[in-house]
Amino acid sequence: MNQKPNNYPLEERTEVFAQKIIQFCRSLKEDSISRPIIGQLIRAGTSIGANYMEANNASSRKDFRNKIYICKKEAQETKYWPKMAREISDKEPIVPLSQEAQELTMIFQKIVSTIDK
Repeated sequence: MNQKPNNYPLEERTEVFAQKIIQFCRSLKEDSISRPIIGQLIRAGTSIGANYMEANNASSRKDFRNKIYICKKEAQETKYWPKMAREISDKEPIVPLSQEAQELTMIFQKIVSTIDK
């Protein structure tokens, strides 16, 4: 996955990640087996950035923490779907997508942990 270094703004990083998910899913052959996997991957992968944008407009510290926690959960779920997509594709982006989902999970977990302290 050719992208900028991972030190650019998180909002942009989650947007780029969602775009990569969409591009990858468009490259997959759609059939009765792959359709649900593709749908789940798109929903989970694109919701990270949407929830992060909501978190940035949270009405309270508690609201912010809850939305960030949702980002973490969605990133965690997104790690699962590329593994399932491996069963329907041998395309290269699977590993980088899984790795980026793992990194986003860790970032959001760190944010939640910092808020909880």
